[in-house]
Amino acid sequence: QVQLVESGGGLVQPGGSLRLSCAASGFTFSISAMTWYRQAPGKERELVAHITSISGSTNYADSVKGRFTISRDNVKKTTYLQMNSLKPEDTAVYYCYAPRINIWGQGTQVTVSS
Repeated sequence: QVQLVESGGGLVQPGGSLRLSCAASGFTFSISAMTWYRQAPGKERELVAHITSISGSTNYADSVKGRFTISRDNVKKTTYLQMNSLKPEDTAVYYCYAPRINIWGQGTQVTVSS
């Protein structure tokens, strides 16, 4: 079964950190670029970070540059999003996405609040 399963979301105080994971199955992960998106209440879904398949090159939304890091483990077939210095405006549902096969995960909620 082709699927992406996110985990690692939760409630964190401003300035805190979380690491999201996205476990892939049912497709050739190593040749698939991976992307993290997020969607806050009442807003459109926006791209957060992207990582290519072979070289592992990355790019980020301006709003998260220097705070978030995307990475991948092709042996574990998992994509990660390390989020540091979290702000209340980072509150959203975070989704991973495999553009090569157009598959989305179910999302994981991240809430940044004191």
